[in-house]
Amino acid sequence: MVSLRSFFLILGLGLTLGSHAQSLQLEAGSLTHGSLLAADEAVPGGGQNPEPSDSSNQSESADAPDQALPESAEAEIDQSDPRVQQDSNAPVDADGNPIPLDRLQPKRILGFMPNFRTVSGGAAAPPPGWKYNFTVATHQATDYSTFLFLGLTSLTAEGMNMHASLGKGVGGFYAYTWRGFLDKTDNTYLSAWLLPSLIHEDTRFYALGDGHSIPIRALYVISRQAVAKTYGGRQTPNIAGLGGKVLTQVVSRYYYPPSAATFPVLASKFGYSVMRDVIFSTIREFYPDIAAHYIRKHREKVARLAAKDAQSAENSVH
Repeated sequence: MVSLRSFFLILGLGLTLGSHAQSLQLEAGSLTHGSLLAADEAVPGGGQNPEPSDSSNQSESADAPDQALPESAEAEIDQSDPRVQQDSNAPVDADGNPIPLDRLQPKRILGFMPNFRTVSGGAAAPPPGWKYNFTVATHQATDYSTFLFLGLTSLTAEGMNMHASLGKGVGGFYAYTWRGFLDKTDNTYLSAWLLPSLIHEDTRFYALGDGHSIPIRALYVISRQAVAKTYGGRQTPNIAGLGGKVLTQVVSRYYYPPSAATFPVLASKFGYSVMRDVIFSTIREFYPDIAAHYIRKHREKVARLAAKDAQSAENSVH
């Protein structure tokens, strides 16, 4: 059991570290052109704050949405127009038009949550394939946020004593952590790289966006667990996404003790994985609307202050 555990741990770390150098090419590749995931560095009117890291599709800088245009330009913006002038690096839709704020998916939600496999509404995403899928999966698997969430979930699982056979204390935390790392890494590479590349499924999340009621959008988010796209854009059962979760649980039987690898336990872990994806996809679906609302509010405030200052200056002259 010890040797098998060591084998899987070394294998997981090897995949992570060995592919890290290749994943660095993403920043210089197609994903930095703003077409994938509709990066938040293109937030209209906001300054760019590129992240000096090795993550491109996953490692994305969170733009400061509250950065304002110069006051003179800010005052001239029509705040009722959801499409304001973007810079030359801003993502555009298939027709070359700037993507509206409420359809613009940031690369990193709230500055830390990776959003690498989400496509902005109307954006022309790069075609998926073996290399592309592997690069995106690697960024997701090695992103710093993955380890933050891993530590949090390991502490939670240990505190709840979810698998009593794994123990408590430092030893228990280690037992939960390295197994959790393998679970997440297996699921990422199976669901985002291997299976999609084999059966030509595009498992990225295409947000439905505004123009639909909240219940319809919520149902759409849930349906994405069972429905994906083919490389040609047709709707298809999400075999890669769900199959990756199932295979992850099958593989995990080799590095979990027998008491933690029974069918009920594995089924509950599968259900948790699906539930987690639904929650994160819900955030991805509605986050642009919330961000656009506060960005517009900030710009309106800046415009009012600019107009007030200009009026005060004019009055002081007279």
